[in-house]
This record gives sequence, structure tokens and C-alpha cells, in this order.
Amino acid sequence: MEKAKRDLKRKIVLTVAATVIVMAIISLVSVTEVFAQEKPAAPAQAATATATVDAQSAAAKAQITGFAFLAAALAFGLGAVGAGIAVGNVGSAAMGAIGEKPEIAGQAIIFVALAEGIMVFGFIIAILILGRA
Repeated sequence: MEKAKRDLKRKIVLTVAATVIVMAIISLVSVTEVFAQEKPAAPAQAATATATVDAQSAAAKAQITGFAFLAAALAFGLGAVGAGIAVGNVGSAAMGAIGEKPEIAGQAIIFVALAEGIMVFGFIIAILILGRA
């Protein structure tokens, strides 16, 4: 009985960790979008200063694009890892429950599909990031 409680706590901690990872990815996406917006140039700049500002702006855009690719990779990669952890935990519990009570197979498959939805969210976020980069 004690081992079952420990396993349940471990599965809950892993599921919460996967959820936190997905939320961190969403936060990273939000921060990337805020920094991706261009700042307006001051109207009183001289023509020589404009070239320097344009060079700095191009460098900033290149850096932001690099962060966008990193954010997309993290969104998809960590979403897939989180989904793998969730499907592993939920799938094993679902198979055990189906072994004892075969009539709940439909409900068990729904829970596995919900866990797989984490990866779909990560994929959608990655596509949205790459569309803006």
C-alpha cells in the first residue's frame, strides 16, 4: 500500500512538472513576442545616425530571430517530452485499469489522448513562433 502511494505521488509530481514546462514555454513565447516589436526611431535623428540605428536594428532583429527559433525548438521539444512523460504515466495506469475492468477502455483512451494534447499544444506554439520569425 505504501509503495502505491509513493508511485501515485511520483506520477502527480511528474505530471505537474510537465504542465509547468508547458507553461514556461508559453511564457517564453509571450516574452519573445514583446521583444519582437520594433521600437520607433526618434524623429530628430540626423542622417548619419540613421545608418547606425539601422545597423543596430538589423542586429537586434537577427538576435530576436535566433531567440524565436530557440523558443520554437523548446516549445516543440519540451512539449513532446512532457507528453511522453504524461502518456507513459497515464497509459500504464489505463492499461492496469482496463485489465481489471475492460468496460472502461473508452474512458481510458480519452485520458491518454488528453495527455497527448500537451504535445499538440507545443507543436501549435512552435508553428506560431516560426510564422512570426
